[in-house]
Amino acid sequence: MSRYNEYLKQIVDRESQGLHPMPIDDAGLMHEVIAQIKDVNHEHRKDSLNFFIYNVLPGTTSAARVKAKFLKEIILGESEVKEISPEFAFEQLSHMKGGPSIEVLLDLALGDDIVIAKNAAEVLKTQVFLYDADTDRLAKAFGNGSPIAKAILESYAKAEFYTKLPDIPEEIALVTFVAGIGDISTDLLSPGSDAHSRSDRELHGQCMFEHNKEQQKALQALKEKHPDKRVMLVAEKGTMGVGSSRMSGVNNVALWIGKPASPYVPFVNIAPVVAGTNGISPIFLTTVGVTGGIGIDLKNWAKKFDENNKLVVDADGQPVLEQVYSVDTGTVLTINTKTKKLYKDGQEVMDVSSAFTPQKIEFMKAGGSYAIEFGKKLQTFAAKTLGIVAPTVYAPSKEISNEGQGLTAVEKIFNKNAVGTSGATLHAGSYVRVKVNIVGSQDTTGLMTAQELEAMAATVISPTVDAGYQSGCHTASVWDSKSQQNIPKLMKFMNDFGLITARDPKGIYHSMTDVIHKVLNDITVDDWAIIIGGDSHTRMSKGVAFGADSGTVALALATGEASMPIPESVKVTFKGKMKDHLDFRDVVHATQLQMLKAFNGENVFQGRVIEVHIGTLLADQAFTFTDWTAEMKAKASICISQPDTLIESLEIAKDRIKIMIEKGMDNENQVLQGLIDKADKRIDEIKSGAKSPLTPDENAKYYAEFAVDLDSIDEPMIADPDVHNVDASKRYTHDTIRDLTYYGGGKHVDLGFVGSCMVHKGDIKIVSKMLKNLEEAYGQVEFQAPLVVAAPTYNIIDELKEEGDWDVLQKYSGFEFDDAAPKTTARTTYDNILYLERPGCNLCMGNQEKAAQGDTVMATSTRLFQGRVVKDSDRKKGESLLASTPVVVLSAILGRTPTIDEYKTAVRGIKLTQFSPPIKNMTTSPSMAHQISF
Repeated sequence: MSRYNEYLKQIVDRESQGLHPMPIDDAGLMHEVIAQIKDVNHEHRKDSLNFFIYNVLPGTTSAARVKAKFLKEIILGESEVKEISPEFAFEQLSHMKGGPSIEVLLDLALGDDIVIAKNAAEVLKTQVFLYDADTDRLAKAFGNGSPIAKAILESYAKAEFYTKLPDIPEEIALVTFVAGIGDISTDLLSPGSDAHSRSDRELHGQCMFEHNKEQQKALQALKEKHPDKRVMLVAEKGTMGVGSSRMSGVNNVALWIGKPASPYVPFVNIAPVVAGTNGISPIFLTTVGVTGGIGIDLKNWAKKFDENNKLVVDADGQPVLEQVYSVDTGTVLTINTKTKKLYKDGQEVMDVSSAFTPQKIEFMKAGGSYAIEFGKKLQTFAAKTLGIVAPTVYAPSKEISNEGQGLTAVEKIFNKNAVGTSGATLHAGSYVRVKVNIVGSQDTTGLMTAQELEAMAATVISPTVDAGYQSGCHTASVWDSKSQQNIPKLMKFMNDFGLITARDPKGIYHSMTDVIHKVLNDITVDDWAIIIGGDSHTRMSKGVAFGADSGTVALALATGEASMPIPESVKVTFKGKMKDHLDFRDVVHATQLQMLKAFNGENVFQGRVIEVHIGTLLADQAFTFTDWTAEMKAKASICISQPDTLIESLEIAKDRIKIMIEKGMDNENQVLQGLIDKADKRIDEIKSGAKSPLTPDENAKYYAEFAVDLDSIDEPMIADPDVHNVDASKRYTHDTIRDLTYYGGGKHVDLGFVGSCMVHKGDIKIVSKMLKNLEEAYGQVEFQAPLVVAAPTYNIIDELKEEGDWDVLQKYSGFEFDDAAPKTTARTTYDNILYLERPGCNLCMGNQEKAAQGDTVMATSTRLFQGRVVKDSDRKKGESLLASTPVVVLSAILGRTPTIDEYKTAVRGIKLTQFSPPIKNMTTSPSMAHQISF
């Protein structure tokens, strides 16, 4: 069967699902399509012509290369298609976004036919996705005296690809659509269970609102009722876009309420408008910028104060909110982009300047942040080649430098890695382009990252990136047909691109499903590093890490850079002493609880960096804190460590990287060996005093400072989704933290889960030791509820086997993963046994396996969002309570929450954590600050 006939069969299959034909990315199919176009009598000529013009993926796909070559033939008169004139061929090339299209345009512009050359040059002047091979050709032609090359360079130097674009409209008419009350998780917009379809944008669009067809119809009806307005998707009384599926979530929102990026590229929409009473999740807002969209912090609810200006709180101590203005579905609003005000019925309701900064307006005008990033680099190249000073076109990078003010840890890292600044010492609020050291891609968003790389015509990882890693953890639980189809393709693409990959496309080394964050935490060997990762939990305990959408990951891989404001910081220290029966996870939960109480319910962490002075805790365990900061809605987190602690963490990282090398995971550039060399250098710097561990200055300025009182933590703490709260906005927020006694030993638990990125080797050892303890106290241990255990990495399992803990776990397990025969279907029911699952995300991801609908789950994971770990059933709401490993284990054994006495018996003699607050302040004196080399 020909590829075209296979394509027709696929089209029929998709029609049954209400879908259009898949966009073409395959060269073989494209060759057949072109052959049928050339045959004027072919029965499929009309459809083939339509596919060629409107249904080919742009960038560096193999289909795009074939298409660009044929368009070149048409322009040169070597082929003739009556429906595609040379002028229309040029228009097609202008929408192909780089790669082979740029190669063709340069061939034509630098060719002998002057008319064609000038036409090609005019198209090139509109393009921004040029790489070194392209700019080298232009520079060489200019050096050889080409007037066409000179004209193109002069246009680039003026950034006419940007300046000649239409400005954004002065007035933007909006109509609101409330997506839900309370925080809107990206799971609502792009459910984890549909992760397999994210690269098929039209198919994935069907899962919007978790496949709620009535809500989808209501949105469509609103659009039809207001054709002259842009729909604004709203999180009422909550934050928009919390969670991990940022790019696919924004893609879905854009597909439903945005506008097409190009008439010739299907299902790629841009410019959605989203909003939240409590703002937009930082990573989600960055992703909105990738698409040139608008994100608004509505602030339409405010805290209520009494006549004495005292905050009014409810029975649970939560602030009472009053509505300032309504944004109910169907509310018509207007934005004036000049005054930067939001109007309702002609009256100003709020200032929206933060949504219309000069940089964000540039993203909107250019159709997304990529075009701006590439445009700036292209303008710089052109001006340098011409030997001129580039005119000021883009909004200058915002530089805030406060004389006499010290630097926070994140300010120091940004100053060290800043690119293209004036050289001034920069403080929070500055908008900076920075070098990225480590980049991570995960497997359910990786296919989109690969698409983004193809679309921006990138073919190899930037040489300035220390290492890139592609994980396989989000699809680790079940090696189903979708994974078998998608993951090998992804691994080959990323391996060819230059990343270290969890799976070897050549099949030489054993496939790893290690959790991405754990691997990134190991391969980060510099506390001054910047890490970008395709997951919200990219929160390293060395350096500063930012979870990012798949597009920002692609940009970092292709350019080795990222642009963002330097965030404000909140300084978190500790006082008092931990009680022996408590786990460090209890400190994490207590931090959230105590912070909210200290600041009258205001989450001061939201959108900021949490600078945690953790000091004595090794990187693996400190990661438990930094990982959780994603749920605190923080922008990022930085651990301030003592010298000996940091050195030990780096030695552990070296050992784990060596294991990766021994397994055969290093590439021809010896990236992993290079990391070991960097770790050795950093250790030497610390030991010699040449460069101490990262610390803030004593006179650094913070948005807030807060000390966690360890003495006041007496019981294990549990984050409760509070699914029955009468105020829907207070459900599933991660802000309801309760102590164990609250449940009175009587809350039924259907399943326990120890796993995900929140656990480390010590947690799995705790499971083993608790089983021993309980066996000694009560005899044979019987599980009243299933306990699912998923270690985050293979090396942890290897170490547990060497130390004897795995034998204990095997004794009680009724299931142990087998890599030689992985599960091919998701488990739907559970027995009351211990399940030893494959390393990876498992239940925390919720895309493959879930707890039974309506279950009450006690988990170590980070996810208590509705429907993520467990869905609702007709009988009851599913709920995922989050707790420490010992609480989870005991809850599964008992089938209920334990009493405090039962808990203390089970953990007796087990050292749950090594944490104790640093004795000394970990800061740099102002007199020393000037000696630090950024």
